[in-house]
Amino acid sequence: MPQFVETAAVSHTSAQALVAAAIEEGARLGVPVAVTVVDPALGLVAYVRADGTTPHSVETSRRKANTGASTRKPSGWMPDELAVALPLGTDNLLTNVRGGFPLKAEGRHLGGFGVAGGTPAQDAEIALAALAREGFDVPEAAS
Repeated sequence: MPQFVETAAVSHTSAQALVAAAIEEGARLGVPVAVTVVDPALGLVAYVRADGTTPHSVETSRRKANTGASTRKPSGWMPDELAVALPLGTDNLLTNVRGGFPLKAEGRHLGGFGVAGGTPAQDAEIALAALAREGFDVPEAAS
């Protein structure tokens, strides 16, 4: 019986580049955003908040990143009954608000990524652009 498991996780250099790309994409759209990257175990790897970001966006970006890492799906997919129950059952660690994505590269799950500060559609657009720009896998059904 093995006494350990090996897991992949996003590197801090990739996480820093990803949050910088999201801040720049937000600025391009005129949307100040908060951006969070977590590892597969929901540990914080990188976080940046643009000047002018709303205070609640800090936690929202973290919850979106947690959702992407935990469910391995973009946030926003849950049916109504689960969209209320899952945040309550996880002490609000997860959310159904769009703008959260799993972090994947070369077919490996590396964590989660969350953007908050604009509308949910803007947050998702900014996140997808940053993922593509930094060479991460972009989910097919990310609308």
